[in-house]
Amino acid sequence: MDGPAIITQVTNPKEDEGRAPGASEKASQCNVSLKKQRSRSILSSFFCCFRDYNVEAPPTSSPSLLPPLVEENGGLQKGDQRQVIPIPSPPAKYLLPEVTVLDYGKKCVVIDLDETLVHSSFKPISNADFIVPVEIDGTIHQVYVLKRPHVDEFLQRMGQLFECVLFTASLAKYADPVADLLDRWGVFRARLFRESCVFHRGNYVKDLSRLGRELSKVIIVDNSPASYIFHPENAVPVQSWFDDMTDTELLDLIPFFEGLSREDDVYSMLHRLCNR
Repeated sequence: MDGPAIITQVTNPKEDEGRAPGASEKASQCNVSLKKQRSRSILSSFFCCFRDYNVEAPPTSSPSLLPPLVEENGGLQKGDQRQVIPIPSPPAKYLLPEVTVLDYGKKCVVIDLDETLVHSSFKPISNADFIVPVEIDGTIHQVYVLKRPHVDEFLQRMGQLFECVLFTASLAKYADPVADLLDRWGVFRARLFRESCVFHRGNYVKDLSRLGRELSKVIIVDNSPASYIFHPENAVPVQSWFDDMTDTELLDLIPFFEGLSREDDVYSMLHRLCNR
């Protein structure tokens, strides 16, 4: 399994320069984003659409390369948008504990890690915010982590407004220490990793019905449509981020979520925005 798959769910185009072409994982159609344009409001810049990808299940073994630690979801299989996606029955035991007194009455926001809040790489990054040692097969590897611009402001405000949960398809041995360094304020009430996902059609899907929260009060923030194919109506898609230090998407999302926190349920506001 290739090294970059350990770090990113979507390959950084800049890191692909000079490499042989990959198998079949290419994005087509549109990237969905709440990216703010200076002359337009955040409401008018929200579009509901999905990216189509050819996605293959991760290879099972390759002795000469590193196993994947990080999210590998690339997107939806072609044609999946028009099919009814079967949602597994919720488990007898939910993924999240009971809501605390502090979060009672708040909506639950599920936040992705890789390419949503940070970008990580095995290749040295001169301006890395964190360098995280990860043990793989008895060898320590250094993971270089870049924080997305405005991630600190975004997390602090989200922690004030919502019950926040980190949900990543990455392995805990990588994602947990990154979350320790990223979340200095204890915003994430819980952390869910790859073992909490449902493996469906070659993708690690975050099944929101397994959380133990009322779905009309759950939002997922993720750059990969494949991660929320069971509940696309609960999603706030974001653009995949690698290293653009002028990016303002997380900052632009704050007013949107401030408004969403006051809604009775998430569907009414998300539906209105999608129609716009």
